[in-house]
Amino acid sequence: MDVLHCDLNNFYASVECAEDPTLQGKCVAVSGNPEHRHGIVLAKNQLAKQMGVKTGETIWQAKQKCPDLVCVPPQFELYSHYSKAVREIYLQYTDRVEPFGLDECWLDVTHSKTFGTPEQIANKLREEVKAKTGLTISVGVSFTKTFAKLGSDLKKPDATTVINRDNYKQVIWPLDVSEMLMIGSKTKAKLNSLGIFTLGELANAHPTMIKKAFGVNGTKIWQAARGEDVDPVSLYTAEKQVKSVGHGTTTIRDMTTRDDVEKIVVFLSEMVASRLRKYGLLATTVHVDLRNTQLQHVSMQGKIHPTFVAGDIASLAMQLTDKLWDKQPLRSLTVSTANLIPVASNVQESMFECHDEKKQNLEIAIDQIRKKYGFFAIKKANLLGNDLVCDKFS
Repeated sequence: MDVLHCDLNNFYASVECAEDPTLQGKCVAVSGNPEHRHGIVLAKNQLAKQMGVKTGETIWQAKQKCPDLVCVPPQFELYSHYSKAVREIYLQYTDRVEPFGLDECWLDVTHSKTFGTPEQIANKLREEVKAKTGLTISVGVSFTKTFAKLGSDLKKPDATTVINRDNYKQVIWPLDVSEMLMIGSKTKAKLNSLGIFTLGELANAHPTMIKKAFGVNGTKIWQAARGEDVDPVSLYTAEKQVKSVGHGTTTIRDMTTRDDVEKIVVFLSEMVASRLRKYGLLATTVHVDLRNTQLQHVSMQGKIHPTFVAGDIASLAMQLTDKLWDKQPLRSLTVSTANLIPVASNVQESMFECHDEKKQNLEIAIDQIRKKYGFFAIKKANLLGNDLVCDKFS
């Protein structure tokens, strides 16, 4: 299998610079609205990156490093437009284009030999994307999706990196384990506790030990580090299975009372339930995540009878929140659902006792009103006069 991983460099900020020529040559960051307490750097261009600006830090921290930093608000519809335009370029070379977020895609070019070698295709893509969109991409070329992803991360911006069967041990194995997809901070810490710090040490570890420590996922990361994973690149037209549906928000002011928190839980649960109905799915797990003013997180989840009703989701979400919340002011809150099943599933009738036909029909009617007049055209009574979120929240 010949795989490319194409990563649009500094995507959001690069789009802003492509759209506005006056930003060329300046340090640019895409950020939230400081007045609504979303003053965090979402993305930065290469010049800002060179000045030490980091994604996730506050605007004031970024400007301490880079006083001339130009901050612009995000334009997600515009980013989606550019993402689609770039994917159309990829699809000229292969129908196996698997998106990984707006700015990254895997391409299987095994059967694209008429366009050249995989490395030649990678370089053609870089040239074509730059000529047609003004954006640059970094491309990893390899024989597995994992190694291709690592390749695109190694040289940025606007570069091609080839990792083949002859050089992968020299290029990949010295890297820290956290550099590989599927290995987050908790997995890294556990691997380190086992004396495994590099991808080479993971690849050469005994598979039984890794599986015992991490289960099935352990086998996957062990195979990936060895270049033995055979995960295919999906067809671009392949339908993606929705695995979870959630919404979160950072409120305009701190949530200090239970009433504040309940308003946000109800608000987010309505948004989650609306999407579940749109997708024709029922949730069987509800998860809440709370973040206080010190940016500390706590989270908890619980089981629920299959439902797409906002009241059911909000009720369990509040029960979980009451168990978690230590009454310290909260900055943000997230409600999400998982372990989703299709509405048409042959589930037991007893599972539906928590939402009768009238309740379902009411929520579907609300969906129709909101579809025509907007989400805020109809609100629950306890959300009237809500000063925690703005009516342009999306």
